Amino acid sequence: MKIELPQVGESVTEGIIGRWLKNVGDKIEKYDPLVEIITDKVNMELPSPVRGVLREIIANEGETVLMGGFIADIETSENQEGANDYKLEPDTTDQEIGTTGVLLKNTAPVGPTGSGGPIHQDESISTPDKKQLSKGRYSPAVLRLAEENEIDLSQIAGTGINGRITRKDVAAFIESDLTPPQNKDLPAIPANNTNPRGDQEKISLSPVRKMIAANMVKSATLIPQAWSEVAVDVTGMVLKRQSIKKSFMDKEGINITYLPFVVKAVAESLKKNPLLNSSWSEEGIILKKNINIGIAVAAPGGLVVPVIHNADLFSIAGIAGIMENLVTKAKNGKLDLPEVQGGTFTLNNTGALGSVSSRPLVNHPQAAIMTTEAIVKHPVVREDAIAIRSMMNICLSFDHRIMDGAEASAFSMSVKTLLETINPETPIY
Repeated sequence: MKIELPQVGESVTEGIIGRWLKNVGDKIEKYDPLVEIITDKVNMELPSPVRGVLREIIANEGETVLMGGFIADIETSENQEGANDYKLEPDTTDQEIGTTGVLLKNTAPVGPTGSGGPIHQDESISTPDKKQLSKGRYSPAVLRLAEENEIDLSQIAGTGINGRITRKDVAAFIESDLTPPQNKDLPAIPANNTNPRGDQEKISLSPVRKMIAANMVKSATLIPQAWSEVAVDVTGMVLKRQSIKKSFMDKEGINITYLPFVVKAVAESLKKNPLLNSSWSEEGIILKKNINIGIAVAAPGGLVVPVIHNADLFSIAGIAGIMENLVTKAKNGKLDLPEVQGGTFTLNNTGALGSVSSRPLVNHPQAAIMTTEAIVKHPVVREDAIAIRSMMNICLSFDHRIMDGAEASAFSMSVKTLLETINPETPIY
């Protein structure tokens, strides 16, 4: 039975094979963890949909596979012909793969976007010859590397299962081809050891890093982005938070930060400026009815964007509670798939990193992204007098196909107004 990579979300188009948890020949129980899959949303363990014996691993570790692409072949009772007397439940062979897996606990999910797609080759092989087997099963990673380096794959002997050519085989071939042959008749030229540490170092790219890189290229190349910055006087917000900080901790058991105030202001502003809560298509602009705000979180393994669904329906205290849960799960790699799906707008608190101005990339296919920068005290003119105020920049990047500066500025000014009018009477619940 050929096992497919299941669809795990409407915007997830591909996954990277992280690590196989079973070896060829292993007996597998239904729902046993089979393989670790890395997507642009979450990392997860894919469970086996059937009982049987793992006959073949089709997609090797590190390979990118389209959702629905074949990744393995499990021998079940119907195609096993009694081998090892390994029987299955009556309905097992017709069982389809579920659409969710078990989230990994020790790896961080990634974000923000997905991209690309591999090419599936014909699976039908008429002879067991290793070269013929490998020709029909070049992985997307192998094909890309070969094309980039203009390599004829027929010249490479595969070391994978059934003689399949792996990415490591291609990399080794490239390296050997670039290494000049040693001429024993020529004297060896001593290396220049003026700098024994060398002048550079290469860090290997992890699957997560490669996916983030692909997503950022997709955002930068597909979306014509414009940018603006607005200075906001958040003195009232600072004083409000300070006045409720202790009581909120005593009552809710969590720290109240500035970000829930901003999320509330952004959600209300999106209701008044729906173009910011949309996406582009060649047929027309798609306005999103739900306001689902993604919060960018710097997790240990890479950027992840958990989503506050229907953010406009919650109070500041409610948003704070949801954020506390999502950020904690994100940093521990325990987010569930629905918690990273369906975002319509992204907010990034770069101020927590000390930034005072930034130009973020729009989270494709969304229409815009906003950053909140560090709160810094500045002398500001108020009613012809100089006062010391707590100031914060908000920076907006937006898809210029969807909106112009007037619409984007209207949204930024709405957020600014809502934040600047926070006072001791502003309700939290």
